[in-house]
Amino acid sequence: MVAGLAGDSLPMTIKNPTSPQATRTPWDAYAPFYDWENARTLGRRDLPFWRDVVRREGTAALELGCGTGRLIVPMARAGLPMTGIDLAERMLARARARVRRIPRARRPGLVRGDIRRLPFPDRRFGAVLASYGMLQSLLRDADLNAVLDESARVLRPGGLLGVDLVPDLARWEEYGREERLRGPGPGGGVVTLVEAVRQDRRRRLTIFDEEFIERRGRTVRRHRFSLTFRSLTMRDTIGRIERAGFDVEAVLGDYRGAAWDERADVWIVLARRRRARPRPLPRGGLSI
Repeated sequence: MVAGLAGDSLPMTIKNPTSPQATRTPWDAYAPFYDWENARTLGRRDLPFWRDVVRREGTAALELGCGTGRLIVPMARAGLPMTGIDLAERMLARARARVRRIPRARRPGLVRGDIRRLPFPDRRFGAVLASYGMLQSLLRDADLNAVLDESARVLRPGGLLGVDLVPDLARWEEYGREERLRGPGPGGGVVTLVEAVRQDRRRRLTIFDEEFIERRGRTVRRHRFSLTFRSLTMRDTIGRIERAGFDVEAVLGDYRGAAWDERADVWIVLARRRRARPRPLPRGGLSI
């Protein structure tokens, strides 16, 4: 899961870009270990699904919260026209290093930007992807609604929105500090992940308190940060997507296209941007 700012391979200008030093997030602290951990957990088992989705659309696609390029880089290598946006500069730095190894003609765009205020013109893309629980890192209703509204704005009429949620977060067992992973580190030595999990049931929040311990010879470095995610019901998720101007096309329960149910391992929603977007209500509501 990754949270979001962005870039683009096509000519564009961003007014008043955010300085990379201006914002530091827990995702910046996570950046050196994100790929290391995911190689031992999710890996890229969702990649074939999203690659096939974008290939079928045959259009330029935007990935929200592209992080280190876990999906966007192999999709670009496959010849798909991709752009990624993420807030964490240190995540993007790793994505840029990967992108430089791709032939120039196929390189995806990478832009640092706020996914609540996408720095792209209206109707720029034919598909927008929010994979691997990315929307669950948005902890306020206003932020989630803003991202969905912005996704509708930058999509062409009939364009596809793809959302992938991690449903078991709300069911995650709480535990104190435990060693969860250990193995060769990304830069040598040994890395150990010590983790604790807390649940805020009232607000539907799951908090992961992370400590990555790097050992190289006698040198030990500790990296501590917390990541928080919010869980919504499928009914609420679909309602928000529809109110943002989408018609839901499919609700799936795995990356092979199985039907959805509450116990599914993943929750996937595919929706189309309506041909005509509803006009927003005035702030005071309707006058009769």
